[in-house]
Amino acid sequence: QVQLVESGGGLVQPGGSLRLSCAASGSIFRLNTMGWYRQAPGRQRELVAVSTSVGSTNYADSVKGRFTISRDNAKNTVYLQMDSLKPEDTAVYYCNAGGVTKSGHGFGSWGQGTQVTVSS
Repeated sequence: QVQLVESGGGLVQPGGSLRLSCAASGSIFRLNTMGWYRQAPGRQRELVAVSTSVGSTNYADSVKGRFTISRDNAKNTVYLQMDSLKPEDTAVYYCNAGGVTKSGHGFGSWGQGTQVTVSS
């Protein structure tokens, strides 16, 4: 129905930057809330940042001032700019999106996850 494909993860040194991308595809009429979650080994999946279709954003306290979520509605894509990365940011990052299909059905989808490793 609706698929999310993530990219941009990788290995970076502390203090470095990465930009994650998540492109939604399928029969999409409207994307509403889009967000990023992360999960480290042995930890619960946690919300990192969310963005609504009207531009509201929210961030986890641990990433405020360092991460920025943005979206390109024409491309059905959400981004996560990560600056000043710390080792504790190491995790698999997952994209999440909810919205409405062209047939009028609501949907909620998850990406496959992309690994972010912050290490010297």
